[in-house]
Amino acid sequence: MRKYRVLLADDHAIIRDGLKQILADTDDLEVCGEAANGNEAMQKVRAQDWDVLVLDISMPGRNGLELIRMIKDEKPDLFILILSMHHEEQYAVRALHAGASGYLTKESDSEVLVAAIRRVASGGVHVSNKVAEMMVRGIHPVDVPLPHKLLSNREYQVFNMLVTGAGLTEIADELCLSVKTVSTHKTNIMHKMHVDNFAELIHYAIAHQLMTPAEF
Repeated sequence: MRKYRVLLADDHAIIRDGLKQILADTDDLEVCGEAANGNEAMQKVRAQDWDVLVLDISMPGRNGLELIRMIKDEKPDLFILILSMHHEEQYAVRALHAGASGYLTKESDSEVLVAAIRRVASGGVHVSNKVAEMMVRGIHPVDVPLPHKLLSNREYQVFNMLVTGAGLTEIADELCLSVKTVSTHKTNIMHKMHVDNFAELIHYAIAHQLMTPAEF
């Protein structure tokens, strides 16, 4: 039986430990490496060959969507499964368009996780029915796109950090940007979202289910 080499990239050690414990009970999936941030994940990807990368899309360092594109540019045969705390509505379609082969939330059962990793590692795609419908609607739009869907990937990441309470300096440090650049992103976001103040931005995020329950 073939054993797939798995690289885990998540900034929370407890998550990585839990994933290793789950995969230790399988015969065909072996965790051979770990990364705690985007830069470390890129280093590990460059250093060795892996069958599948299980990636948290929100880690310190590189933007998760940017990281997916960089990895696929350098290692096009490496399959990527996103395992995220963010609801599918927030990032799934963007992650798949960037080059990921699957998207799973951290609320998923361990059996679903194992099945998703196996499917992605063998060259398949793992998406829920909801995500599949979202992607079809993207190909055949029936309505005018919602304002948040017009944001660039970087703007969307800044938007998500803003509505969860992060300040400009904190966002700048997290994304390795200048405070001025983050401020410019915020201005562009407010303009594209057609809001005049931060309270309206929060209200929009809640109304469109772009925040997880723990965030509001």
